[in-house]
Amino acid sequence: MGLDIRWPIGFIFTIYGAILVIFGLTSNRESLGRSLGMNIDLVWGGVMLVFGLFMGGLALRASRQNRP
Repeated sequence: MGLDIRWPIGFIFTIYGAILVIFGLTSNRESLGRSLGMNIDLVWGGVMLVFGLFMGGLALRASRQNRP
């Protein structure tokens, strides 16, 4: 068959999520006042990272099931 669309989606979300998590961990705490004290980059980076790993896991499972 062809390329499963879950591979590139999982890859992109995992990379962007990791970048946001790293940025959220290294950002200064003074900028959190604008977001009611919540580190938005860290939270959404974690969500994107989990989603990307989930999509990668689904693609891996599908590729293992399609083997002859």
